[in-house]
Amino acid sequence: MAGMTDNGELHFTKGHGTENDFVLVADLDGSLDVTAEQVRRLTDRRAGIGGDGVIRVVPTLAAAEQDVRDQGDRARWFMDYRNADGSPAEMCGNGSRVFAAYLRREGLETAEEFSIATRGGVKLVRFEGDLIAVNLGDWRIVDVDGAHEQGFDVMVKVRGHDPMPGLSLDLGNPHVVVALPDSEDLAALDLAEAPEVHPVPPHGTNVEFVRPIGPGHIAMRVHERGVGETRSCGTGAAAAALATRWWAAADTATDVWRVDVPGGTLRVRALPGQQVELAGPAALVADGVTTLF
Repeated sequence: MAGMTDNGELHFTKGHGTENDFVLVADLDGSLDVTAEQVRRLTDRRAGIGGDGVIRVVPTLAAAEQDVRDQGDRARWFMDYRNADGSPAEMCGNGSRVFAAYLRREGLETAEEFSIATRGGVKLVRFEGDLIAVNLGDWRIVDVDGAHEQGFDVMVKVRGHDPMPGLSLDLGNPHVVVALPDSEDLAALDLAEAPEVHPVPPHGTNVEFVRPIGPGHIAMRVHERGVGETRSCGTGAAAAALATRWWAAADTATDVWRVDVPGGTLRVRALPGQQVELAGPAALVADGVTTLF
């Protein structure tokens, strides 16, 4: 589907991955300049189309950033992802699956496996029946002031609750994972406001709150940087599983995790070489034309 029409209307597709929802805009010749204000207008749930972010579908070689264009020999299409507040993001796990589903539907990619470009590097996606799996690439535990050896490195404050310890992880974008104490109810957390993280991350962070369910099985809620609480976060689910696995001792913990989020269920797999794969569904639910742009 084309992007902007001659009369200034914009074609869009609405999609979601476990109810983490996005407005997709095709920019097949790389001529569309999406501003932060336009992103905020499109994602407004009352005055706009509504979504957790906007994904611009653009040829990798037409990207504005040189480090993205450098990925052009490995990935034809760039997932230009913007949070609902208009800020660009390095990566979006659920968004990458929705992006891949769009490329397949539009015939822009036809293989069962192909690579996409992101600000967080090239990501390999694979179609697996009703699921789409994406190799999120390298991940690491972020050592803040040498504290992660104790199992945490920051403190997280949620409205109405005492500060709780969290562990910082980098999955191409920043995360802090909090293992809820038994005394805390996951469903009762008030995530309407962004949790306070100390020390304050220099570029902000996504914050995941985790409740173990059983071996290789956790439940999670997330407050996303630049968005607010969302029904799901793909990289956040991976961070939550990896943190729980690390707390349990990686040499004995399972490599495959089920992560329940308010919008559904995701699968996280720890891969050799300090990489991680995310798998889950992706749905394209509507196509339309808007004059909001």
